[in-house]
Amino acid sequence: MFSSTSKVRVPAGLSQDDFQLIARNGFGDGINAYAHAMAWFNDYLYIGTTRGNFPLMKARLPISMDPWPVECPANPFDLDLHAEIWRYDPRKDEWRRVFKAPTIIGSDGSKIPRELGFRGMCVYPGSKGRPPGLFVSTWSPAKGPGPLLLRTEDGLNFTPTCEPGLMGLPVTTIRTMVAFKGRMYTTPAGSRGGNPNVSSHSIVYESEAPEDGQWQAASDFGFGDDGNKTIFEMCAFNDHLYVGTFNLKGFQVWRSTCESKPYHWERVIADGADRGPLNQSVLSMYAFKGALYVGSAIQGGGIDRQNGVGPAAPELIRIHPDNSWDLLVGDARMTAHGWKEPLSGYMPGFDNFFNGYFWRMAEHEGWLYLSTFDWSGLLGYARRDSWPAPFLNIVNSVGEEFIFNRQSGFDLYRSYDGENWVPVTTDGMGNPYNIGMRTIVSSPYGLFLGAANPFGPKVWPLGGDRYIDNPRGGCEVFFAPRKAMTSAAPSAGIRDRSKGSPAL
Repeated sequence: MFSSTSKVRVPAGLSQDDFQLIARNGFGDGINAYAHAMAWFNDYLYIGTTRGNFPLMKARLPISMDPWPVECPANPFDLDLHAEIWRYDPRKDEWRRVFKAPTIIGSDGSKIPRELGFRGMCVYPGSKGRPPGLFVSTWSPAKGPGPLLLRTEDGLNFTPTCEPGLMGLPVTTIRTMVAFKGRMYTTPAGSRGGNPNVSSHSIVYESEAPEDGQWQAASDFGFGDDGNKTIFEMCAFNDHLYVGTFNLKGFQVWRSTCESKPYHWERVIADGADRGPLNQSVLSMYAFKGALYVGSAIQGGGIDRQNGVGPAAPELIRIHPDNSWDLLVGDARMTAHGWKEPLSGYMPGFDNFFNGYFWRMAEHEGWLYLSTFDWSGLLGYARRDSWPAPFLNIVNSVGEEFIFNRQSGFDLYRSYDGENWVPVTTDGMGNPYNIGMRTIVSSPYGLFLGAANPFGPKVWPLGGDRYIDNPRGGCEVFFAPRKAMTSAAPSAGIRDRSKGSPAL
């Protein structure tokens, strides 16, 4: 028997069996590829989709795949690429599509969707005299006028709040939004005619009245470093706004109290936490139990072909209020702050070479959940003429179908203390086509997950000879109802690295 003093009240963490699949096959339309944005607002769950990711990638990026996983018309706009917003009522287990992007005339005179995708959501408490609202950031076609910030109060009517391009900027997408000290902060993430991840305006913008589209610059371009190509993520923590960048020499993290203009910005992390280019971008940031957690990525799913970076798996670091930091998941190395070893015992990507991103984080019932993007599901389609011989030999000896059936699908891990991590799923919740878990939201009813799954509506199966309907393609949404408190030690389920198995 344990003594009463050794018992610790800890909420039970979630396992794969706790989740229910509540939306499949892209809400019945496999072109809905990514559950790209998610928020809990006015007692409903909202999800914004991005459509036709593979056809858009084939038309835009120099990626060699043969065959392509899904049917890709020469002109992707021959498909219905109008992004959608869906609302879920957990009391009735009921979905409703509440918005579909309108059709506009593009710069070439063709009819195009105003939005290809909805890339972010933010619940804003409202400016003075204004009620709370849900803001949605958009992804505009290059032939369109530019991205918008949409707003809704009732969850049914979504109204643009700014001019295209936020304030007329020549950009295509806005990714992140943060409410901080009575203002909203955002930044563009894509450049017109270029990479959707690289911005030609790497600047933090702020607004005291985002409902009215009044925006102004709150930082210098790239914080004075031209290498900071994009401000990719923001998070409020420790009375500061923290900002993570995309930089080919390694991401940077900056912070400011956002008081006394012009704001003073302090660099906290440089050179990808001394890992260099393999920590190309900050992709996720989350404040948890008195520290800021930062997940890295290399664009392109962990392989940046444009700049010859990777493949490499991501790392997780933890920043403390005094700017000291810990390496939690990653490569042991000497840094400017001394020798760092991963406190979790995990190498990059939780020991999974195919994890290209640490994509999203969220706290739920005292646990921090962290999701990944896993690119192993693309091995059977990729051309191999440029692969390194050792890697090619491994894949050929094992076989892409073996890898697909046993490896593919996003990973989801959880931790109670940030150092000991437990896998929730390592197979995309049982669907190898779920290559990433893009969104996580904790609600009064439970935890919601939104998957990225661009393998629809038809897929060329591995070993096949034609495209066939794929009932497992298109984004999926999972839900785990809230659990009651249990008496359990925080170490329950911790992986014993010395023995290679969980210590129960």
